Amino acid sequence: MPLLHLYRHPGLSASQCHALLRRAQAAGAPITNIDSEFCFNVATDRVLTTQELEVLRWLLAETFEPAGFGERSFLAGDGPVLEVGPRMSFTTAWSTNAVAVCHACGLMAIRRIERSRRYAVRSARPLTDGQTAAFLALVHDRMTECPYARPLESFATGVTPASVFTVPVCSEGRAALERVNRELGLAFDDWDLEYYTDLFRNRIGRDPTSVECFDIAQSNSEHSRHWFFKGRLVIDGTEAPSHLIGLIKGTLDANPNNSVIAFRDNSSAIRGYRIRTILPERPGEPTRFVPVDTDYDVIFTAETHNFPSGVAPFPGAETGTGGRIRDVHATGRGSLVVAGTAAYCVGNLRIPGYALPWEDAGFRYPANLASPLEIEIEASNGASDYGNKFGEP
Repeated sequence: MPLLHLYRHPGLSASQCHALLRRAQAAGAPITNIDSEFCFNVATDRVLTTQELEVLRWLLAETFEPAGFGERSFLAGDGPVLEVGPRMSFTTAWSTNAVAVCHACGLMAIRRIERSRRYAVRSARPLTDGQTAAFLALVHDRMTECPYARPLESFATGVTPASVFTVPVCSEGRAALERVNRELGLAFDDWDLEYYTDLFRNRIGRDPTSVECFDIAQSNSEHSRHWFFKGRLVIDGTEAPSHLIGLIKGTLDANPNNSVIAFRDNSSAIRGYRIRTILPERPGEPTRFVPVDTDYDVIFTAETHNFPSGVAPFPGAETGTGGRIRDVHATGRGSLVVAGTAAYCVGNLRIPGYALPWEDAGFRYPANLASPLEIEIEASNGASDYGNKFGEP
């Protein structure tokens, strides 16, 4: 079925539009005004009834002001409209939550909802292709989003998945893995190639598929390879007496002091104190809250999101904050969010109109990374945005 389109206006507040206008003008675009709206692209299994459509409108409007919500764009006839939104190749977390809410409200015909952002740009003269591309680069995450050439008609990607094939390790040995390593960009090192050649040829006794090789590569990524830190540590031919985790934990073993949890969970905890608070009378059931005396310990955790924050500072820092909150909540028997901090180490800021003597004006940062100034502003805003959603200063 064709997608249902619903619109909410404005997409950005007046102050956000003004800030975006200043950034666009600083990038050389002759833009004089920007207006915006959200477009909700809704996929359904069937045509919604009038009552179902009213429930959906009520959910997506998120406001008691009906004038800013409708089935027609609020930007029509207001200059060229540029639209950006999620890539079609995966369902966003926002979509998953939105569909779950719809199903909880009885809208079982809703299959997927993705939210795109539309910008009506007025300019002193028509924008060139380069100026349009520069503006679009300001308003979307290049890793997870893309510009839309026209309004979405479906969520189909138009891409045919590659066929699954068998990697002939049993007959060709390591050379077969080396070939698929190059073709699929698996980033296997020499140790990986030797280990998996032996695993499939000598121990399992069968050839792996391309899907299995790709899955192994993801499992061995730096974000998941925690077992690596307990491996033997050999320096200049001499094995160290302890592995990396052993070296780190040595400080705790020497002086445990007031540690309650360390190296056994997503966060560490130090001994707190007894407090009086309110808790459910019977946890896990609908029940009243009652005052109790209980021990509360102090939890602290850290989360690095260097590459995501460097490529797309706002969403990259957002997910960094979310990961840290998740780890705290997964420690012990749960937690309360209290406060968070964020820190950034970048190069020359090059603040417009504020030249500093040590900054190198000729230095060029990689085109696939945000500038230091963008990271400082957007990553700070992203970290604060996610924390604010949880009431965390």
